[in-house]
Amino acid sequence: MARSTSRPYSETPGATNGGTPLRTFLRTADGVRIDSVYDPGNAVRGIPREPSRDPVFVVAHGFTGSADRPHVRRAARAFARYGAVVTFSFRGHGASGGRSTVGDREVLDLAAAVAWARERGHARVVTVGFSMGGSVVLRHAALGDAGADAVVSVSAPARWFYRGTAPMRRLHWLVTRPSGRLVGRYGLRTRIHRRLGAPPARRAWGRDPVPLSPVEAVPRIAPTPLLIVHGDSDAYFPLDHPRMLAAAAGEHGELWIEPGMGHAENAAPEGLLHRIGDWAVARAG
Repeated sequence: MARSTSRPYSETPGATNGGTPLRTFLRTADGVRIDSVYDPGNAVRGIPREPSRDPVFVVAHGFTGSADRPHVRRAARAFARYGAVVTFSFRGHGASGGRSTVGDREVLDLAAAVAWARERGHARVVTVGFSMGGSVVLRHAALGDAGADAVVSVSAPARWFYRGTAPMRRLHWLVTRPSGRLVGRYGLRTRIHRRLGAPPARRAWGRDPVPLSPVEAVPRIAPTPLLIVHGDSDAYFPLDHPRMLAAAAGEHGELWIEPGMGHAENAAPEGLLHRIGDWAVARAG
């Protein structure tokens, strides 16, 4: 996997004592540069972790997020208690190149991050995605050669083109209208591909048929362990979305409905992040 020279990175000097975090740009299969951070995690009893024994958590953020957003860094710190962590900015987000396709080509971004984690020597990879990132980890795990040993999808939609809530109607305006894409670029630091505004809906990604939907992807993930997490106060996607995903997963999936939780990484409480870490370590085998 082609990439630029890695450089030291630490959000807080001394924040990790299991090794020096690194930051680099990965190159995806379609040539996009993806800003990525590798944190080897905390040492255990003062002894640096061994990549071959510990899992690595590859964290996929939500739409308009990035590797540097505070809630993504908070999740990374929580997962660093259980193993190494790779965070990255999807295309069109943060310092990454390209333009956002809102869950389509982003599978290639995640694949590059997972491959980098493997290159660092980790035998076990856990992908954890939030909202848009939650749909990406599902599709990534379903499309073959994924390399994930466990998958966690938090606050993900079950189906495309959902407009049943006010936040999702605003998001559709942001993505499909030229004025919305300007707001995304200059107000939210998210560069959105203009082809997403092309009617009809089946050409929303610039191709027909549209990408595999999350609920269609889920049955293809088995036997890889799958955890679906959703808040019962999610303002974007009501509970029929996680229930559809869980039903599609059958006995190979597990569903957690979190009381009082809102949407994605911004709303995920610290305790939930640690429960996810415990679940992943137990099942990434």
